[in-house]
Amino acid sequence: MSDQESFISHLIELRTRLLHAASAIGIVFVALFLWPGSGYIYDLLAMPLIEVMGPNAKMIATGVITPFMVPVKVTALVAFMVALPYVLYQAWAFVAPGLYENEKKLATPLIVASTILFLCGVAFCYFFVFGKVFA
Repeated sequence: MSDQESFISHLIELRTRLLHAASAIGIVFVALFLWPGSGYIYDLLAMPLIEVMGPNAKMIATGVITPFMVPVKVTALVAFMVALPYVLYQAWAFVAPGLYENEKKLATPLIVASTILFLCGVAFCYFFVFGKVFA
């Protein structure tokens, strides 16, 4: 196999892994968009700000399409967070063939730890930082 054929096979493998990861995010996004819905997810994530603003305050949209797009973008971000373990697995599956056996043993702890630490950081921001910043 020539260097060019090897390079192209790596690109095909990368494309396949990226398509699998993007498909997983898309499937989770559609599922979240259908149930519980983008409006519910947006309301849930905006709750710390709404609590600080008080009962009479309202959030306003400054653009024409903003009331639709912001909940959709928030739902897409949540879909990425839910699909993160699979996305990390796809990244690892692309990198793993080029590693030694002792390096491959780190796959499961790395994926699990990365996911848990990321979600802990998100929870820390939601429950602690948002309340302090918005106040």
